[in-house]
Amino acid sequence: MKNWHNETIGNKAVDALTKNEFDAVYFATTKEAAAFIMEHVKPGTTVGFGGSMTIDSMAIQDQVKAAGGKVIDHGAAGLTMEERIATAREELVSDLFLCSSNAITLDGLLVNIDGMGNRVSAMTFGPKKVVIVVSTDKICRDEKAAFERLESIAAPMNNKRLDMPNPCTRTGSCMNCQAKTRICRVYSVMRKKPMVTDITVVVVGESAGY
Repeated sequence: MKNWHNETIGNKAVDALTKNEFDAVYFATTKEAAAFIMEHVKPGTTVGFGGSMTIDSMAIQDQVKAAGGKVIDHGAAGLTMEERIATAREELVSDLFLCSSNAITLDGLLVNIDGMGNRVSAMTFGPKKVVIVVSTDKICRDEKAAFERLESIAAPMNNKRLDMPNPCTRTGSCMNCQAKTRICRVYSVMRKKPMVTDITVVVVGESAGY
């Protein structure tokens, strides 16, 4: 029954995204989604990673390396802040940029929240190809519900993951804090596909990320 529901709302989101000029496709599993992504990776392909837990769960980086691609990941262990920023800039001009979206809506909007803004920048312009993988868990009825999801799920969970000393890590929901360590700084709503960016939104019926 759950598979039926995920497929039904997943394909409804795909139809809405398509009407908003995005390329969009539904897969039941992250394994199928990973196989689709790897169709875009050739020897020498530079692949940027946008810090997505959804993408991380798919073990794509190992597959990219095995295929002869070059991984560009600002979240790689051991990087200084200066190195992270420099790497994030490299991601902006990668051949293929992989990320997720914090929420999508049943009328085909992509809603996101960022700290540095590097992910939403790369999603909209720069890389030759962008693939956004989103589980059906992130599908919301409308834009208002999407922002509610950001505040109640995505923001606090990302703050907790990054061990940030912000109020949401204690309350479990956004407090619109004014802390210097606040990571919720850049908000983005993509209503239509950006004019010159090749984007595919992959909706997956399997739970992944948050």
